Amino acid sequence: MMFCLKFVWPCATPTKKLPFIKNWGMVSSQLIYFCQAMNKKSLAIASILALLLFGNPQPVAAQDNWSYQRALDYALTHNLTLQQSVFQKRLAELTLKQNQMARLPTLNAGAGGEYRFGRNISFESNTYVTAANFSSGVNLNTSADLFGWFSKQNTVAASRYQVYAYNSLLEKARNDMGVNVANAFLQILLANEQVKISKSQVDLSMAQLDNTKKLVAAGSVPESNQADLEAQLARDSSTLVTAQNQSVINVLQMKALLNLDFAVPFIVELPENIERIPVLNLWETAPEMVFSAALAAYPQYRADSMFVKAANKSLASAKGALYPSLSLSAGINTSYANTIKEGFGPITAGTPQAIGYLKNDPTSIVEQPTFSQDRRIVPFGDQLSNNFGQNIGLNLNIPLFNGWRSRGAVERAKIDVQDKQLALDINRQKLRQDVYTAHANAIGAFQKYQAAITTERASQKAYDFATKRFNVGLMNTVEYITTQTNLFKAQIDKVSALYDYIFKIKLLEFYRDQRITL
Repeated sequence: MMFCLKFVWPCATPTKKLPFIKNWGMVSSQLIYFCQAMNKKSLAIASILALLLFGNPQPVAAQDNWSYQRALDYALTHNLTLQQSVFQKRLAELTLKQNQMARLPTLNAGAGGEYRFGRNISFESNTYVTAANFSSGVNLNTSADLFGWFSKQNTVAASRYQVYAYNSLLEKARNDMGVNVANAFLQILLANEQVKISKSQVDLSMAQLDNTKKLVAAGSVPESNQADLEAQLARDSSTLVTAQNQSVINVLQMKALLNLDFAVPFIVELPENIERIPVLNLWETAPEMVFSAALAAYPQYRADSMFVKAANKSLASAKGALYPSLSLSAGINTSYANTIKEGFGPITAGTPQAIGYLKNDPTSIVEQPTFSQDRRIVPFGDQLSNNFGQNIGLNLNIPLFNGWRSRGAVERAKIDVQDKQLALDINRQKLRQDVYTAHANAIGAFQKYQAAITTERASQKAYDFATKRFNVGLMNTVEYITTQTNLFKAQIDKVSALYDYIFKIKLLEFYRDQRITL
């Protein structure tokens, strides 16, 4: 035990600077008073608690105050879930653009070339020859749908409704982010208030312990009173550590929501008077009235309605594929081959060729004069001009049997319409349930807060009387600590009930107005 005391004492007194304490001037004076007030028996416990409480204070210059509106604006820009909603909206817009462009005529160009070996068709004589040749060609084709039972128009309309739906879903995600940020913001404020109450309780326990030590030294009260207060101080210190840890966790949750670097300081900016934040009058607000207002402004309901319309248009598009369609096509093409030749230069007479005999005189040979001329491959430009061709046509497509694909697409589209309508009804019912639940929770939270105020006042009054009786020796330490604990719990319950009431009443306002203000 002596070794432990000698080891801990330098850590508990401000005589030396430790590496993890950046500025001893920032350490609360409560630490010095706490260390001096505790006897050697509880010095080790006190030192450990002090290190947990005050071991790494943050410099004041590094603090950065965040209001609710600033946190919300930052979240709307940096939150990862919101970015996913933006991408979904952009994909819907790209799908709409693609379907709109699909109504325009198509235009495609092509070019190719090949080198053939062995026996092939001669491009010049159109007979089989054994020779190598090279050929190439280019083409330009276009086609346009003339009539397709408005299938493409319905597809475009369905895509447009989907864009409207995803715009509403993005708006819903932004509104939900406001609720989440408000909840996280109030949780941080609640944790900070609990830390303040816990610190006040620690200060009070320290003062009581100091006074009791003096009374024990004077022989006025037994040493058991001092031991009871030392145990109470240890419990209060543990409660303070828990409250501080919860405050850190709440800040980390807020930073994750904002996608903010965890190393960035985050100090919430407390409203001027949290108890006087404007709220709606619960007793003049009927839940059905809130539901009617929510139904008109709720983005999820608008999105569901747009999805139903999109599904109906998709069904009409699928039905159009069951009927014949008419399209127009046209194209131009030309080609080149290195086996196509032409004569050039002067024509010269050659040796006549025998072509037969006279019928009456078999000895008389009939000859045919021959002529010769130099030959060359027809130039590339001339071949392209000579081989230039055009085509135009009407195409009627009559679907007879295609593996039940078109009919299956229609049946799937019908089921999708029913599914989207069911989703609309489910979300509408859930919205009504949420509004009525929020209204009931708000009333319950208000009543709980009023009860907490009454309890806190009664506990404070009981504690004041108990303090007077304890100071004159008319109440033992255990009873006094119990009264003090009741007051401490009543103060915590009052703060918790206050922030719970504020959030639930603001949630009801959110359903009505689709926004939250703090």
